[in-house]
Amino acid sequence: MLDMAWIREHADEVARGAARKRIPFDVGALLELDAEHRKLIRVREDAKAEQNALGKQVSSVTGEARETVLAKLKTVKERVQKRTEALKPLKAKIDELLLEVPNPPDEDAPDGDSEEDSVEVKRHGELPTFDFEMRDHLELLHGLDMIDVERAGRLAGSRSYILMGDGVLLEQAVIRLGLDLIRRRGYVPLSVPVIVKEWALRGTAYFPGAEEQTYKFANPTVDDEDMWLAGTSEVSVTAFHAGEILDHADLPLKYAGLSPCFRREAGTYGKDTRGIYRVHQFNKVEQVIIDVADDAKSLAHHAEIVANAEALLQALELPYRITATATGDIGRAATFKYDLEAWMPSREAYGETHTASRFRDFQARRLNLRYRAADGKVRHCHTLNNTVVATPRVLIPLLEVHQQPDGSVRVPEALRPYLDGRDLLGG
Repeated sequence: MLDMAWIREHADEVARGAARKRIPFDVGALLELDAEHRKLIRVREDAKAEQNALGKQVSSVTGEARETVLAKLKTVKERVQKRTEALKPLKAKIDELLLEVPNPPDEDAPDGDSEEDSVEVKRHGELPTFDFEMRDHLELLHGLDMIDVERAGRLAGSRSYILMGDGVLLEQAVIRLGLDLIRRRGYVPLSVPVIVKEWALRGTAYFPGAEEQTYKFANPTVDDEDMWLAGTSEVSVTAFHAGEILDHADLPLKYAGLSPCFRREAGTYGKDTRGIYRVHQFNKVEQVIIDVADDAKSLAHHAEIVANAEALLQALELPYRITATATGDIGRAATFKYDLEAWMPSREAYGETHTASRFRDFQARRLNLRYRAADGKVRHCHTLNNTVVATPRVLIPLLEVHQQPDGSVRVPEALRPYLDGRDLLGG
C-alpha cells in the first residue's frame, strides 16, 4: 500500500508505474474521492468547532436564550453526525482503492509485457551434454520407483503426485540442505501456519488479485474472517510481526519459513501438464528479511537473498541463469524482482526455481509493520523475500542434469550426507 499523502504529491509517478506494470488503475478517481473526503472532514470539523462553542454557551445563559442555544446545538450535533456517517462509505471506498494501487517499479526494472521481456543478467555453469538417449524427469522417477502419478490423480485429480521411496528421501534431502544453508547464514527457521486469515493475504498484497489462485475454505471462519490455504510461507512469515512496533536495534530480522504450499493454478489448463513442473501442492523454504526503511540496505539485502539462492543451486551443481523480471510480470507489490532459473534439459530451456522480490514499505503499510528509529520516530519497515528451495520443481533439473546412461542419478556431493552418503540413486 502506498501512503495517500505520497500519492497526492506523486500522482504522475503512480500513474506511470501502473502503466509500466500493465495494471489498469485510475489515479484520478482515487484523488477525486480523496479530495471529497478531505473536504467533508473540514466541513465536519467546522461543525464540531461550532458544536463545542455552543456547548460552552449553554452554561452561561438562562431562560429563553438558553433554549435557543440548545435548539441550535441540537441542529449542529445532527449536522456533525450526518457528516460523520457520510465519511464512512467514502473512507471505505478509498481504502478499497488503496489496496489496488500498484507499487511503482524501480526505474531500472526492464519494461515489458511478460516474462519474455525479462532481461538476463547472469549465467552460471556449463549446460550438460549427453552421449546417450536422455530421459526426462518423469521417466527417471518412474524408472527408479520414486513416483506414482496415476494413483495420485485418482486421489486428488490432475497436477497431483505421490513421491515414493528414494523420491521422498531426495525431496527431504533437498529441503534440509536448503534449511541448513540458510540457517548457517543467520536466518531463523520458522515452521508456520498455512491456513491463514484473509487479512494476512491482503497484508502481503496477494489480495486483491490472487483470489482465483488461492484455495478458500467453504465454510470455516475465524474471528469472522474467511480462511485460506497460503501459496507460500511468505504470507505467514512477513505477517509474523504485523501490527507491532519493532526496535531498530533488533533489525534486520531474517527468517526462513518452512511450509507446504497450495496453489490452484487456475488459467493454466493444458500448460505444463507432464511431470511435476506445475502442481497444486509443494514444499518450500522461503527467506524473508524485515529491516529499516533504507533503500541502500534494501538493495544490499536483495543481493544477499539472490546470493543465498545461488549458493543452493551451486550446491546442487546445476547450471542456472538470473533474469531481471519485466515490469508487466513483476506483480502489484514488488518494485524489482529477479528470477533464478535452473537448466531443465527436457524442456531445452531454463525453468524458474526462485523469485527474489523487494517491496520497500508496500507490504509493511498494509500490515502496519513498523519500527522505532534511533531518532524516536516510528516508520514502516522494508520487506524482501526469495525462495531458498522449492520442491518438487527443483527435482526436475536435479534428476535430469545428473542422470546416468543406465537411468540412475548421480547425487551431488552436498546432498550425500542427507542420503546416507550415497553418491548414486539406482543403478
